[in-house]
Amino acid sequence: MKQQNTTKPKFSLWINKSLIILAVLFFTSCAPWKNAAYRNMTVAFYNVENLFDLENEPGKNDGEFTPESDKNWDLIKYRKKLADISRVISGINEGDLPEIVGLCEVENEQVLADLIMTGLLANGKYEIVHHESPDMRGIDCALIYRPEEFTVTGHFAVPVHFEDAPRSVTRDILYVKGRTRNREEFHIFVNHWPSRIGGVAQTESKRVAVARILKGKIDSVMAASSRAHIIVMGDMNDDPDNKSLLEVLNAQPPSTPGATLVNLMFPDFKDGKGTYRYRGNWNMLDNLIVSSGLLDDKGFRCVEEKGHIFREEWMEYKNRDGEISPNRTYGGPNYYGGVSDHFPVYFRLRR
Repeated sequence: MKQQNTTKPKFSLWINKSLIILAVLFFTSCAPWKNAAYRNMTVAFYNVENLFDLENEPGKNDGEFTPESDKNWDLIKYRKKLADISRVISGINEGDLPEIVGLCEVENEQVLADLIMTGLLANGKYEIVHHESPDMRGIDCALIYRPEEFTVTGHFAVPVHFEDAPRSVTRDILYVKGRTRNREEFHIFVNHWPSRIGGVAQTESKRVAVARILKGKIDSVMAASSRAHIIVMGDMNDDPDNKSLLEVLNAQPPSTPGATLVNLMFPDFKDGKGTYRYRGNWNMLDNLIVSSGLLDDKGFRCVEEKGHIFREEWMEYKNRDGEISPNRTYGGPNYYGGVSDHFPVYFRLRR
């Protein structure tokens, strides 16, 4: 009698079991990830230090960022800058891309369009909110966002004027209103306040003036809804404990009883950390501020009630004394090839 061949059935049975195991692993691993993506959001802000195209645009003082200038700003450097910024933003939210990213020191919508199509950012299918501001150098604030997670329903530029210096111009505040996938409404203000060039005390009045304008807009939003979700982000050129932020805007440290606005960067600031280094000292110039509605137990809530600084070794510069600072792109006309002179900041929301 011919011996029965049992090899094939055993192999088939092994294949079937393997397929079942793989299917279980696939669905158990994917389901939590999809659920996590639906229940979490990452909000970031980044001063990208002079993201300019190569054109000398009429009406803008942007001639220093052209191939003919002392900086010799060319296509190779531009593409490297885009790739580096993309790498930074892509690394902020491990395993996924940030849903909302505020930016400053961008020249125009074209550089933003180039950025969101660079590297891993292209996977996010980001859309852009941008308004040209009256800044003489041509640098603006902007927002990029992932439309499957956040739908923009309105936006406009908030002009900034100084009563004591009517001819002085600066960046507008960018206001963006939108809804998350679970229909929560966010009111976002992206800022880049006047610099400290000329001295901190000597320039404080301008930052105080911008803070008053911003406070007026926030008060208008909250008058319509006292539980409105406010997100203020930006390079304020002031630390959390300076007058503009702590007194005028009234952005308090986390856990302050009765606080309407909370500065999420206070904890790291108190620990001596910062996003910008000047003459050996850290400053927390980049701030993230939220309203109390994002700290309660309803809907999205700020994880840990604090913000974070994102930094990796490749973004840093170490001097001869071992002091670390953000590795900048330029120092005057000298090209250093770094990403930015600021570190980005971010916070996470969960519901």
